[in-house]
Amino acid sequence: MNLSEPSRARGASDESPTVRGLGGRGGRRGGLGGDLPLMADINVTSLVDVAFTLLIIFIITAPILQGGIEVEVPETEVSSLTVDDRTLIVTIDRDGVIYLGETPVDRAEFVQSFSQLVSGGSVDKVWIKADSLATWGAGVDVMATVASSGIPFSVVAEQRPRR
Repeated sequence: MNLSEPSRARGASDESPTVRGLGGRGGRRGGLGGDLPLMADINVTSLVDVAFTLLIIFIITAPILQGGIEVEVPETEVSSLTVDDRTLIVTIDRDGVIYLGETPVDRAEFVQSFSQLVSGGSVDKVWIKADSLATWGAGVDVMATVASSGIPFSVVAEQRPRR
């Protein structure tokens, strides 16, 4: 035994350590023959489960996020309307409550709030959407207030079903 060489345990060899059973030197990283092939398969079952779960969540929440006040508008022959940022939607529900956008106001507040919106210049057109069972007086008050402001308005209705 030479003193300049570090001592080695009995049975040690000069080869680099390997894991037995993986074959050769270096395991899966390309040693000498017998290595396991590299697998590039992805288990997509959990990925599909997550995707379907998100799809179901979005299907359920989409109608909730649509917003607006729910009313049963009357059916008649109508043409389509297009909305932009400067369109104000005034809704009258079944109980005669008036909504500016989605904010409920009473009749007196409506006149004041509407005139402030018009004087601010943020409204170019108004849509009046009323429940088919709403009180006629609230609808007439809203139409009279909007008409006196000089801003064009449209009344919202559903297309009558074809028979």
